[in-house]
Amino acid sequence: MIGEIAHFLSLSAAVLLILILIFNVFFSFNKIHSNQLTLSLRLFNQACFLVFVSFGMYIYLAISDDFSIVYIASHSNSQLPVFYKVTSIWSAHEGSMFLWIVFLTGWSILFLNSLNKNHPLKRLTLLMLSLIILGFMLFLLITSNPFERILPFGVIEGADINPILQDPALAIHPPMLYLGYVGFVIAFSYITAYLFNGDFELQWEQDIKNWSFVAWIFLTIGITLGSWWAYYELGWGGYWFWDPVENVALMPWLASTAFMHSLFASSKSNVLKAWTMFLGILIFSLSLFGAFIVRSGIIDSVHSFANDPERGLYLLGFSGFISLLAMGIFAYRIPSLNSSKLVVIGSKESFLSMNNILMITSIFSIFLGVTYPLIIESISGDKVSIGPPYYNTIFAPIILIASIFIMISVDAAWQRSMSLRNISLTAAIPSVFSLIITYVVWYATGIFSILAYIGIFSGLLILTSYFVRVINNLFNNRFINKGSAIAHIGLGLLFFVVSMNSILSYEKNLNISLDQTVAVDESVTAFSFDDIKVIKASNHDIISAEVSIRQDGKNVLLNPQKRKYITRGQITSESAIQATILKDTYLTIGDQLENGSWTFSLKINYFIKWIWISSALMVLGMLITIFKQKTS
Repeated sequence: MIGEIAHFLSLSAAVLLILILIFNVFFSFNKIHSNQLTLSLRLFNQACFLVFVSFGMYIYLAISDDFSIVYIASHSNSQLPVFYKVTSIWSAHEGSMFLWIVFLTGWSILFLNSLNKNHPLKRLTLLMLSLIILGFMLFLLITSNPFERILPFGVIEGADINPILQDPALAIHPPMLYLGYVGFVIAFSYITAYLFNGDFELQWEQDIKNWSFVAWIFLTIGITLGSWWAYYELGWGGYWFWDPVENVALMPWLASTAFMHSLFASSKSNVLKAWTMFLGILIFSLSLFGAFIVRSGIIDSVHSFANDPERGLYLLGFSGFISLLAMGIFAYRIPSLNSSKLVVIGSKESFLSMNNILMITSIFSIFLGVTYPLIIESISGDKVSIGPPYYNTIFAPIILIASIFIMISVDAAWQRSMSLRNISLTAAIPSVFSLIITYVVWYATGIFSILAYIGIFSGLLILTSYFVRVINNLFNNRFINKGSAIAHIGLGLLFFVVSMNSILSYEKNLNISLDQTVAVDESVTAFSFDDIKVIKASNHDIISAEVSIRQDGKNVLLNPQKRKYITRGQITSESAIQATILKDTYLTIGDQLENGSWTFSLKINYFIKWIWISSALMVLGMLITIFKQKTS
């Protein structure tokens, strides 16, 4: 009965959203009644409240093991801890879409109620948000109903959650990612309302600035958590694997990063307004495209949810309609958006503009890499694979050029041109130091990779330029934007450590018997397979190996595992990681061979921790910026 009540509440929320659109579109569209906005906002708040209550009931159904619900029976189990019973809700398509809608309504209700009652864009923003939420609600209820029952009786036991999803990082990763994805619906809806309103004297940037910053933080944290999980669960190296579904998460992040910078320029010096609006629309459009890729099943990936043409067609149609609606209004209004205030060459805005162009170029390159194989397959039936070599070759020069602009822009001023002499002075010290350090790395390692060294040099340009700026700040009391400096230091560190990881890390595959000891290399002088145990857990059996490694003169004890989950019969590998500040010793156990020996994969991964530290620095920089905005 609770399932039916929750289903009815979701249906009621959809009906209320339809009523909002009817009241505002078909009645008094040009002449607004004084109470129309108040009524619409109350209906919207009630619709959001019904969605929250419905989702709360759904959580109760999952915790109480109601296996008469098809989705819960397919993705949960009575033996699961309560934590994983809750997270099983977003482990597959229907439940994750429900969570997506909950976050969408949460962002919307908070933003709309933060605007003044008489705000000129409140009604149009309300309409746009109602349309978007309604579209997803109909998608959920018509094509992806999470409330569907197993009739006439439910099953006794659930099928269990996918074992690789039984992990705290992956339990938190999707909600964080969704909060980032849907958070940009605020900028999207507000900019569309502004363009539709047509009063370009309104100051709109401040209303959405901090909301967009917070959405960017959630998106960054979500991507970072996904990277962390993929590292220790799948062994993907700790950074980008260029999986197609990962790529559709990267595109909104790149667009949102460009949007953050453009929003600063637009609010500070009243330039790049058209750029800012375009990027604000593009971010959410790319999020919708990502939802289509993940949920249509047209791409085979460990991250994809479903393979259902009906769902894919609906998402493609709805996403296309929403995106084309916003882009159409933008195209119609763009002649009126041309600012009489031009960007000064050599100013901070000019460097931001150049980096925006680079961001759009990188987004287009990723978009092409994701869609080109689909287009070729649909035309000829041939399967084409586009992998890391394509992306690395394109991104290396883009990163280098962007890093040069960032280095120069450190000393650039808003709407004031830098002379060629000042540009040369700004670039001289970071360039020299970066070249020297890059050469030292090459000399010390004896390894050369042109793409990796472009990344190392690019990261060093950013790091050394901000180091010089910090020194100037200490001795000459020159102003430095702390939030921007920390965020860009994080970006430079990311380029540097990922590139260092790519040239220093290596992998060794071993076949070794119990009680056997072998030498691996100069670093790992002894690898001993000491013991193997079988352990019973609540919902799985564990084979745990005990391995001791003599590494750099120290003994390291590792316990890699294989797990067999009882309900699904699925086998997973759990890595054992010995982490230090500079490198990780990463060990996984494979299969037992006919002669009784076992296979092991030993990886030495350098600078892995610094990848996540760099992301934390970028988030910290944005948090400082938000705090500064609120206190200024």
